[in-house]
Amino acid sequence: MSKPMAATQNHLWDLSPTEAVQLQRELRERIVLQPLPGPVHRIGGADISFNLYSDVFYAAIVVLDYATLEVVESAYHTETVTFPYVPGLLSFREIPTLLKAWEKLSTKPDVTMVDGHGIAHPRRMGIATHFGLATDSPTLGCAKKILSGKYAEPGAEPGATTPITDHGETIGYAVRAKARTNPIFVSPGHLLDLEGALAIARHCLLRHKLPEPTRQAHLAVNAFRRGEAGPDR
Repeated sequence: MSKPMAATQNHLWDLSPTEAVQLQRELRERIVLQPLPGPVHRIGGADISFNLYSDVFYAAIVVLDYATLEVVESAYHTETVTFPYVPGLLSFREIPTLLKAWEKLSTKPDVTMVDGHGIAHPRRMGIATHFGLATDSPTLGCAKKILSGKYAEPGAEPGATTPITDHGETIGYAVRAKARTNPIFVSPGHLLDLEGALAIARHCLLRHKLPEPTRQAHLAVNAFRRGEAGPDR
């Protein structure tokens, strides 16, 4: 996974599921897993929300100061999606709305944590990976459920970690973010390596089950969906 690429946001999003799977296989060859080139000053958190059975999606991207984990900027977008729900193809349903929110940020983060998987995906093309390719920016995924691979249950203490492996390849980590809760699943997306993704996720753990970037994005996007937050409020 080492071939560099330009941003892919101009590829077609209105595809059939069969075409989307083929595109994932092609884009997989363009994933770059590498350490960040410098320190992180700003970290983004990205999440999507929608009402049950609705195709109207709400996106929020928050930007946090990496040292304090305080939100310094938020961007929102909503639109109707047409791509169906298909397991493994979440990115085609959610990324177009996220990209519109990304475009509204005045300052782009050094790395973005997406609610979902990075390379811990059957075709290594989780939403965090696809979003990183689409924006040509470093990303990692943080998911609440495992999608691909196997792992041993991490220890009970907060911060305990075990690798997620698939056919002998480490593709991410199960992390106990909080005592007496299920682990979260962290994997690099694009322009970030495995150890870097784990270190960032651990840095962003406070006293909650979710790391602060995706927790704040979750709060923001649900407030936006309810009409309690957004660009006009």
